[in-house]
Parts: sequence; C-alpha cells; structure tokens
Amino acid sequence: MSDSQQATRRVHPTTLVHARELRHEMTPQENKLWQRLRQKQLYGLKFRHQHPIHHYILDFFCHEHKLAVEVDGHSHAEPAQQARDLARKEWLAQRGIQVIRFANREIDTNIEAVLDEIARACGVQDPPSNSPHRGEDHTFPPVGEIEGGQKP
Repeated sequence: MSDSQQATRRVHPTTLVHARELRHEMTPQENKLWQRLRQKQLYGLKFRHQHPIHHYILDFFCHEHKLAVEVDGHSHAEPAQQARDLARKEWLAQRGIQVIRFANREIDTNIEAVLDEIARACGVQDPPSNSPHRGEDHTFPPVGEIEGGQKP
C-alpha cells in the first residue's frame, strides 16, 4: 500500500466519533441531498455520508469515483474558512480525490441541477437503460412515505 493510500485510511478515533455524531445532526440541506443520494438512487452511485478520511470528514463521498461533495453554509464565505477549505481540497487532491462544493441555497432552490453536476463529476453522461434514473427508482418509497402510500 502506498503512503498516500495509508494516509487516507488512517482515521483518528476522535474523528470517527465526530463523524458518527454529524450523521445524526444533519443540516436541512444535507438531509435533502442525502435523501436523493442514499441507497444508490442517483444512477446507481454509492455515496457515504459524513465519511472520515484522515483528519477530515467529507459531507458525502463516492469512493468508486473518488468524489467528495461538500455542502456549504454561510460560514464558508469567511476568508479564514475559505483558506481551510482550500488547504483541505489540496490535501484531498494530492490523494486523487476531487471536491465539488454546493451552497445551501443551491440545494434549496435547484436540487436537480446539483444532482446533475454530481452525476457529471462521476462521469455519468447517459446511464444504461436498465439503471434507475434519478427520481425514478421505485425500489424505495418516497421520502416521508411508507409502503402502501401512507404517511408515517
């Protein structure tokens, strides 16, 4: 195993605990995006939520395509946070991981465009005809609905 592979596999125990906590404390925008990414709903792409890598926690991560998807609130507009985000992006890029970022307002106002951009970043141009298309996967009931069409 190369040094860069080992670096992405080592995760500090505190980071693991924090990642688990974040999975239960999603922002409304993270939750909205997760409901569309989870269970391979986006063209069969597998995403992990609050995935720890080294000392970072990625909002969403597609291991197969080495893609990190970050959801940014207002604090990411601050110069100090932008510097930290850039350093993190460079560290991940050195390990072959691409980072794309979306502002909360993009998820709130145009989730379809966000999903299209994520699919493009994973190289999905024209999905095979037998793969579930975004929003058309009938394997799972819609969010907030249980089988039989009843609301919980």
